[in-house]
Amino acid sequence: MNKRIYLDNAATTKTRPEVVEAMLPYFTQYYGNPSSVYDFSEPVKEALAQAREIIAGSIGAKAREVYFTGGGSESDNWAIKATADAYQSKGRHIITSKVEHHAVLHTCEYLERQGFEVTYLDVDEYGVVKLDELKKAIRPDTILISIMFANNEVGTIEPIREIGEIAKEHGVLFHTDAVQAYGHLPIHVDDYHIDMMSASGHKVNGPKGVGFLYIRTGVKIRSLIHGGAQERKRRAGTENVPGIVGLGKAAQLAMEDMERRARHESGLRDYLMARVMEEVPYTRVNGHRTSRLPNNVNFAFQFIEGESLLILLDGKGICGSSGSACTSGSLDPSHVLLAIGLPHEIAHGSLRLTLSEENTKEEMDFVVDSIKEIVQRLRDMSPLYEDFMKNRK
Repeated sequence: MNKRIYLDNAATTKTRPEVVEAMLPYFTQYYGNPSSVYDFSEPVKEALAQAREIIAGSIGAKAREVYFTGGGSESDNWAIKATADAYQSKGRHIITSKVEHHAVLHTCEYLERQGFEVTYLDVDEYGVVKLDELKKAIRPDTILISIMFANNEVGTIEPIREIGEIAKEHGVLFHTDAVQAYGHLPIHVDDYHIDMMSASGHKVNGPKGVGFLYIRTGVKIRSLIHGGAQERKRRAGTENVPGIVGLGKAAQLAMEDMERRARHESGLRDYLMARVMEEVPYTRVNGHRTSRLPNNVNFAFQFIEGESLLILLDGKGICGSSGSACTSGSLDPSHVLLAIGLPHEIAHGSLRLTLSEENTKEEMDFVVDSIKEIVQRLRDMSPLYEDFMKNRK
């Protein structure tokens, strides 16, 4: 197969042509500053309002509860740091999990250095937060629970509704990092008792550098970025108008096509998973087998290094990853895989493949055949595999 097969959609997605087309006029034709008072800026203000309405409608929120940001990491930082700042008179205890994205984990570590206490919940072998441990962790001084909607590495969907109910019952604010879930799974903030939610444009075929934070009316958090009075005085800086328009268009398209895309992607995902598990021995699927993102597959291959596998797959035109794109430069095994109980040597042999609606069954067959060939080639060079096979005899 002489074409590139892109299977790293959890890292970023291709911007859809309709999104680019919607953005273009706001670079050269409607380029006014939305904060300006003259008529030239009216179409720009209207475009921002329309995008806000689309996104609010996609999660069952009010338009005034949607705040545009520079992306998922900013939204996570804002939700957690601003909650800590605004509610510290009530308490200085935060609860999160050991499998969160580093935008959450590193923010919590920062707050620990400022004197806050953070409880990092364990997960089960599939990466699911343990609800009984969450209940036990809540204290009178707990001000925030931050648990991701779905894991960016292993694809596991967390019990968000139950977590939201627990938070509400105890009067604790609930934030969810929905960067991987938004546009792929139906989300209604009231049904899930979500107080704050982060999302990012480039994970849903929108542009990079733009996202949003949903903040429920009544949640009293202040700005993370100070300056002007944009975003109803809560997020300073001239709005990224083309990006916001693109995010709104991408959200609209994602919502209209969610069911069909999910069926297509999950069908390919299950086919890929079944073939690999049947044809490549000493392999495991990481994450929940069924309660997972429709486009996510994560394998661990014993006796190989994931980095070598990725390089050889790239040589065949296949793009994958060994975990989060934000940690691709690290030689340490994934913190998510360690949290679900994988030993270091197996965690090092991980491969994450995340599909899109453009992928085909023919591509999946080529990917499986390539994985079989490369894994066997790497194992044939492995002294550990050689010793393992000798001991089996």
